[in-house]
Amino acid sequence: MRTTLPFALFLVAAPLGAQSLLYRSPNLGGTWVPDPGLVQFNFVHRFWVSPGPSHSVTNFPTFTLALGLPGRTALGVHYATRSELSSTVANEIEIYGRWQRAAGKVTVALTPAFNTAAKSVDGELGIDWTRGSLTLLGAVRGMSHGYRVDTARVAVAAGAVWRINSYVGVSGDVASLLAARPSEHAAWSAGLVFAIPNSPHTFSLHASNVDVNSIEGSSRRSPLLAGITGKPVYGFEFTVPLDLRRFGAWFHRAPHASEPPPGVVVAATVPIQGFHFASDTTTIAAGQAVRWTNSDPVAHTVTFDTVGPSGTIPANGVYFARFDQPGTYTYHCTPHPYMRGVVVVK
Repeated sequence: MRTTLPFALFLVAAPLGAQSLLYRSPNLGGTWVPDPGLVQFNFVHRFWVSPGPSHSVTNFPTFTLALGLPGRTALGVHYATRSELSSTVANEIEIYGRWQRAAGKVTVALTPAFNTAAKSVDGELGIDWTRGSLTLLGAVRGMSHGYRVDTARVAVAAGAVWRINSYVGVSGDVASLLAARPSEHAAWSAGLVFAIPNSPHTFSLHASNVDVNSIEGSSRRSPLLAGITGKPVYGFEFTVPLDLRRFGAWFHRAPHASEPPPGVVVAATVPIQGFHFASDTTTIAAGQAVRWTNSDPVAHTVTFDTVGPSGTIPANGVYFARFDQPGTYTYHCTPHPYMRGVVVVK
């Protein structure tokens, strides 16, 4: 039962969206909620190599599987082996939901969860702020029965990601329990993150003193690691968004018409070429429209973070969107989440 739960969730998965590690640090879940039409699978592998002569490898894998639901919500599970939360449970399962809201550069998410190893109702209130190449993240965490031996516990966490360019960034975070005991030390991580060109995948290389990426596991230094190594562990994370629309017409949204509605003024055109939105920021007046033209050999989307998905724009396709209300409208490509842009309506 414990080993099949994540795969059972996959089989019943409804639509959910892609996640980019260029907007999240290694030990923070961030505020991401998958887009409709995707199933998100993340794999974190951390390890320690013992001294000679054996040089044996001790592995600490964590799997994440999530599905998207209407209303910018999601349901997911973290599954990790070598759990340290209970001496009677070898594997840790954290089942969680997430509700997200965005306003301009700020995004807030509420994540209730249940940790089966600790028998604890947990939760996290996360927030992130993005401006240009920088994203700052913060979180307040609560646990009803922390680490299976405690009463209620509270932790705080903060992190940052700096994107050097569209494909490379650096990230890090720190977290600590409030009213920490002498044996409880702050958790931390630092990493180098990559977007794999011409693909929807992102990848990170990182170091940390945390083995498990659950709410409880990433809120303090791992006692297990402290006892085994006394040093950080190293590892990687790989993200795999599965676009259900590519597996059959039932999931596929029809492309938009190649001509704007009558009377609509197209004030700007954003070419899509080389897996990149040619104009990162487009400014128009209220009531005007923007045209996106896809010159790549694969399909893209213009998925607005707060308005809703555009549907699929096929190769050589065109998409129009009219904006009647002033504001800032951020968007991305669902299959290639490192592709991002902004429409500013005056």
